[in-house]
Amino acid sequence: MQNLNKSIILFVDDEPAILRSLHRIASKVDATILTASGGFEALEIIESSHVDVIVSDINMPNMDGNQLLEQVAQISPETVRIVLTSCDNMDTVLNAINCGHIWGYLQKPWDNFELIVKLKQALQLQHILAERTLMRRTIDQYQIYHKAKFEGFVGDSIPMQFVYSCIEQSAPSSASVFITGPSGSGKEVAAQAIHRLSKRKNGPFIALNCAAIPSELMESEIFGHIKGAFSGAVSNRDGAATLANGGSLFLDEIGEMDISLQAKLLRFIQTGCFQKVGSGKEEKVDIRFISATNREPQVAIDEKKLREDLFYRLNVISISLPALNERGNDIVKLAEHFLSHFCEVEEKVLAGFSTDAENLIKSYSWPGNVRQLQNVIHSSTIMSEGPLISEKVIAQQLGQQARQIDSTMNLQQPILASHAEQQQNVQSTISTSPPSSMSSIATLADVEKHAIEQAIELCQDNIVKAASLLGVSPSTLYRKIQQWQTTPVE
Repeated sequence: MQNLNKSIILFVDDEPAILRSLHRIASKVDATILTASGGFEALEIIESSHVDVIVSDINMPNMDGNQLLEQVAQISPETVRIVLTSCDNMDTVLNAINCGHIWGYLQKPWDNFELIVKLKQALQLQHILAERTLMRRTIDQYQIYHKAKFEGFVGDSIPMQFVYSCIEQSAPSSASVFITGPSGSGKEVAAQAIHRLSKRKNGPFIALNCAAIPSELMESEIFGHIKGAFSGAVSNRDGAATLANGGSLFLDEIGEMDISLQAKLLRFIQTGCFQKVGSGKEEKVDIRFISATNREPQVAIDEKKLREDLFYRLNVISISLPALNERGNDIVKLAEHFLSHFCEVEEKVLAGFSTDAENLIKSYSWPGNVRQLQNVIHSSTIMSEGPLISEKVIAQQLGQQARQIDSTMNLQQPILASHAEQQQNVQSTISTSPPSSMSSIATLADVEKHAIEQAIELCQDNIVKAASLLGVSPSTLYRKIQQWQTTPVE
């Protein structure tokens, strides 16, 4: 009976004596040895069981060794393929190696020791190839699976894969979820994904931004009110608690809610019961709570902005979203996604981003995260004449925020000095000697133009970098250059 844990070596030759000899020698290798008298028999074996290494003669009737191994390469690419050949077949063998049909060869007559070494090397290679293929398939399946499951997200970086996994595991539960992350990182998108993948997906998803609603109206927004409950309450009104019954209630920026109202919210979460403002009637609902904050929860607790008991009630499951600058190549993928969307919205035809624009997108710190990137790409789509969005357009939309770009944003240039040293070098280079006479005094416009041109030259035409070293925004330099083109400085 074949040992399923052992590797399998298949010898193929039309001469029985050679097969017997190969079988006898190869039995010293820790593997199961199979033999086939021709190409068609060998293909039947490979189709019925996985073969790790195949060693085939070249000259065989009906199907020669090259034809056989070419087919094996197609149907079982992980099988290591070796030919037995004589010296007069070397041109054919080398061509097969170049085409990828075979990995190596053994010359007839073979040396027994060389044969055993070659077989052991082939088995080691096959194990490496199998592990790499398995890893690649696992990663591909994981990424395809998550891209299909999380339609609201774009990107497959490792930090986001961890977020996807947390959402997937927490969604089927009824436990409360607490989401943390900087502003604009996609906390509401995560909350919607949790709801969409939960058992409550057919119920309502109600979102409240606690930072956007005045504190005096917040209680009514959550619990509703009855007519006459306060000035302006001209009719009964259902709040988020009633509207979210059977679904999910998302409380964004929970740390901005008035601390006294947090006590009422805590009781509501514990009991599922509440009263509308101005009403003595208690109502009961079935809601899953999802909360979020851009604050560090413990800091908010220490500052008395968030009740500790409320936090522990809401923080059954924690999910932390990374900042955009922690997501690697996701930044460019998101930019391309937004560009495609806004081209459709604005009815524009743009092919993508220039290389310099991509470098700027990747190197910028994006303090406003995904929301800021979305807005910049939207405005760049509108302002760009195409066919590619340039670095200039992106920098113009960033405006004053472009000063936050790292001095290393130009990935093609080596870093030889710090930003401060570069700035000092630029300033010393563009400084001018005192005028020797009244007639030699330059106008302020001339001095400014001279300084800007030298800074741009020293930065090798990198406008963003020159602006940063001069202490102005790139839009200022672009505007000056445009003015000089239309009205030259004399």
